[in-house]
Amino acid sequence: MAKDNVQLAALGDPTRRRIFELVGARPRTVVEITRELTVSQSAVSQHLKVLRESRLVRAEPKGASNIYHIDPAGLGQMRAWLDRFWSSTLAAYKVAVEKSVEDQQ
Repeated sequence: MAKDNVQLAALGDPTRRRIFELVGARPRTVVEITRELTVSQSAVSQHLKVLRESRLVRAEPKGASNIYHIDPAGLGQMRAWLDRFWSSTLAAYKVAVEKSVEDQQ
C-alpha cells in the first residue's frame, strides 16, 4: 500500500474511526476509550496500535498507562495529501464555470 494511503486505510475501519474521533475530542486512556465502545480493551489496544503506526495518534506515558492524543504531524501529512485533490478539484471547477459563462455569452 502506498505510504499516503496508510492513514486513510487505518480510518477505513469504523471502530478505528470512532477511536480517532474520541481521541480527537480530548486525550484519553485505553480504559476511557473502551468505556465508549462495545469492543474489548484488547481490541481497542490493537486498533490504537494501527492508528499509532499510521501516525494518526501518539501515546504519552503517564504512570502505568498511556494517554492517547492526535498526532499533529501525521494528521498534517494526511491533510496535505488530501489538499492536493482539493486544489485540483477547485481549479477544474473554476475552468468549468468560466467555460459555462463564455458559452452563455
